[in-house]
Amino acid sequence: MEVKNKKSPQDQTVDLEKMEQWLKDYFLDPLTSHYDHSQFRIDIYETDENWIVEGSLDEYASSEITVKMEKSQLIISAQKHDYSSPSPFPKKVRAINFPFPIINHCVSASFQHGVLEIFISKKIENGFGKDRFITLP
Repeated sequence: MEVKNKKSPQDQTVDLEKMEQWLKDYFLDPLTSHYDHSQFRIDIYETDENWIVEGSLDEYASSEITVKMEKSQLIISAQKHDYSSPSPFPKKVRAINFPFPIINHCVSASFQHGVLEIFISKKIENGFGKDRFITLP
């Protein structure tokens, strides 16, 4: 990860040019399209403050979705609740490998009307620096 300003952790940001190239490469990768059809669709948006990962999970309840961060990877899993073994519902998983450690960023999520939104702050602040799960409201 390249840092533009090393004065204090609150002022550090990700190299935006590197992120732009990563976004282009991600959406041009044929596997991205394949996983959009075989697992669930994911889009990535950018605002002034955040990168937003949006997942289309309209057939799931929030309790059936797991969001985990591991170093530079965001892992979204979804599986219908079923207590038989083996479950007749396959687990669907999407993993996104960011070009920087997302564990150092503030990350939050929401789930409404079948749309999962994960907000990753552009600033390196309050990220705990640890692998962790993101709780859905």
